[in-house]
Amino acid sequence: MKVKLAVSIAAVATVVAAPAFAQDKPQLAFVVNAASDFWKLAEAGVAKAQGELPGYDLQFRYPAQGTAALQNALMDDLVAAGTDAIMISSADPKNSIDAFNRIAAQVPLFTTDSDAPDSDRIAYLGSSNTLAGVQAGEIAVASLPNGAKCMGFVGFLGADNAIERIAGFRQAVEGSGIELVDVRGDDVDFARARSNVDDVLAANPDINCMVGFYSYNPPKIYEALQAAGKLGEITVVAFDEDPITLGAVREGSFAGTVVQDPYQWGYQGMHLMAKYLEGDTSGVPEDGLIIVPTKVVDQSNVDAFEAELKERIGG
Repeated sequence: MKVKLAVSIAAVATVVAAPAFAQDKPQLAFVVNAASDFWKLAEAGVAKAQGELPGYDLQFRYPAQGTAALQNALMDDLVAAGTDAIMISSADPKNSIDAFNRIAAQVPLFTTDSDAPDSDRIAYLGSSNTLAGVQAGEIAVASLPNGAKCMGFVGFLGADNAIERIAGFRQAVEGSGIELVDVRGDDVDFARARSNVDDVLAANPDINCMVGFYSYNPPKIYEALQAAGKLGEITVVAFDEDPITLGAVREGSFAGTVVQDPYQWGYQGMHLMAKYLEGDTSGVPEDGLIIVPTKVVDQSNVDAFEAELKERIGG
């Protein structure tokens, strides 16, 4: 990760819309797992919700670095400052149960993107990462009818969203002759994400398929393949809607990408928490899962999809 960038983002605390002195309003916070352009759409969704929730102070917060310890410390700070409800994408949900339960005992706690179902969180709002992984596997099957050896790349190997996407991918390619040989983690360190791809290209010449499971992984795959002169030689399946990823899909360098809808996570998440604080729990299903569908973007629909993105974030 480019730590200086992450720290600068955390330092300004990225407060959406409402002024810092509006302490008389209930405060809702959306906490992400690391500094990444992926979260710009969620931030835009929170900003949209702020215009519809003038009685609330909505905040969009980045931890100084993408670690569970700093995330949990940020939540403690938010609660101490009077925040009334929190939605978080956990960097390490399995090792944050105690911290989550501590927060949940003080304010309503919701998860997004990466769930923590064993904690006392009220509900998860986000993608079905297993189904998204299946969609990625289906892209691979359609693009590689003769089978392939794939290498995967992801940020947090232990996060539920990574585990579920990988499992979904393996489920979809079973029996197709496509093998996901291994998945390399980088802990959201962008330099390491690139070097992981370079290392595979150097040491594994039999790899003819790559899967980028986090939003920044496909652009790093693109950079490495371009530098090695192998764009188009290795089939790439991507996740999310980084501009480089969409450009690669448009030009045919990537087979396709599975896109989530973080804009709706931010927008719906703020409305969900506001209603919950007002005593309206109708938006919380019995199983605690609010699934926002994912979809496949390929050459046939990439232009329309990108136009929608630009509209949401104002270009």
